[in-house]
Amino acid sequence: MFGYNGVQWLFLFYFYCFAGWCFESVFVSLKSHKWVNRGFMRGPFLPLYGSGAIMMLVVSMPYADNIPLTYVAGVFGATALEYVTGVAMVALFKMRYWDYSNRFLNFQGHICLRSSLTWGLFTVLMTRVIHRPIESMMYRIPGQVLYYATVVLTIYIVADFTLSFKAALDLRDIMVKIMKAREELERMQKRLDVLIAFNNEEKEQKRLDRGERRESRLADLTASLEQAFAAIKEAFLSRPTAYGESVREEIAELRGKFSLYREREKGYGRLLDFYKRDMIRNNPTMRSDEYESAFEELKEMANDKADDQGLF
Repeated sequence: MFGYNGVQWLFLFYFYCFAGWCFESVFVSLKSHKWVNRGFMRGPFLPLYGSGAIMMLVVSMPYADNIPLTYVAGVFGATALEYVTGVAMVALFKMRYWDYSNRFLNFQGHICLRSSLTWGLFTVLMTRVIHRPIESMMYRIPGQVLYYATVVLTIYIVADFTLSFKAALDLRDIMVKIMKAREELERMQKRLDVLIAFNNEEKEQKRLDRGERRESRLADLTASLEQAFAAIKEAFLSRPTAYGESVREEIAELRGKFSLYREREKGYGRLLDFYKRDMIRNNPTMRSDEYESAFEELKEMANDKADDQGLF
């Protein structure tokens, strides 16, 4: 059973990657009421489905004539694959592309009982129903045609996967930049608030009180700091002796750091190219535990058709 050569196994992997993309994209598009090119890659392939299909075929080989054991093998094999894939993606990209945290009997949000039981059912359907006509179709394709088609697909998929992998790493790096920028701006904001409060300026103190309700989005922090520097400048002009020399020097240093940040900010938009934007838009359930707020800002930007709106 399943005595395929390497080219045939590879062809089947690509076929089920494509079939999985069709199923997932149609399903998510119907739920979203708009077309969604689902998946990690930009092209019409979902490697997790291809890997899952091949895994089902492999684990079912020893139990070809035993449906209950085929089901059990599918449950454990697919669950292991799903868990390892989920953990690896979080470790590499700091992202969850699916999350079962709200499901009954889940483990770390990567796997859950319902998903595992469903994988077992899919394994039985795959080996008993779905795969047989696919196998017949593959055998009808001339060997040379199958070989060259597989070579072309390999070149395309490797190129797409490489670009998508790099885009996912870049997304992680952008989130790190956002978090570091936010921490830097929050430190500036707190220090300016202290300086304003220390000099007991009534107008600026009211702004400080309002600052307790400020959001931590970069755009909001940037706007708040601009207001703070404007308020201090106004105080300088109205009362030149309001701040001592050491305070003036510290404010000038903070202003220099803020100006440097604004220069870096201008280049952030170029980091989010179409690959990264599509990766976010095409995976609506994607989220980051470690950089949750930073990723929410990225999602807002990716869903905005105008790339230069807001912070980016």
